[in-house]
Amino acid sequence: MNCFISGGCKNGKSYYAQHITKEIAEKNGLPLYYIATMIPTDEEDHIRIERHMRERDGWGYITIEQPTNILNVFDKADKNGVFLFDSVTALLMNEMFPINGEPVLNAGNKISSELEEFCKTSNNTVFVSDYLYSDSNNFDDLTDKYRESLARLDRTLAKSCDKVIEVAYGFTKVHK
Repeated sequence: MNCFISGGCKNGKSYYAQHITKEIAEKNGLPLYYIATMIPTDEEDHIRIERHMRERDGWGYITIEQPTNILNVFDKADKNGVFLFDSVTALLMNEMFPINGEPVLNAGNKISSELEEFCKTSNNTVFVSDYLYSDSNNFDDLTDKYRESLARLDRTLAKSCDKVIEVAYGFTKVHK
């Protein structure tokens, strides 16, 4: 089962996703992978990464650092395993705004295709994404392009996954 989890920042999506993936892996005797996409840029990022590592400590995850070119995960893991993909939001940031490079405005197109392929290749992935595009504030053009691209990626996953779940304020709602 491929599952897409979306919700507000720091609302428990990753922790919820950890429980789902661990249950699938244990039930089916499959290897358990954590796909880490975040490239830390400040102290807050490092703290979040440390917290996530503590939360899954002892759960049996094999961590794969894959901040870009997400299909390369299958060179490092058994495609029949169970994957926790955390997060689509960070992946887009890394691909769209490479360190010491110019913004790649069409990164969302590339990632959308890769996510569709990822879903076809793996039958046991839980994707985590933040919904950052639902407020009505006015942003600069680059931020709007990022938000537009993230919304596209989320729609791609909602269409491609068997299950779609929203996590907000500690509550979950199944949409599909």
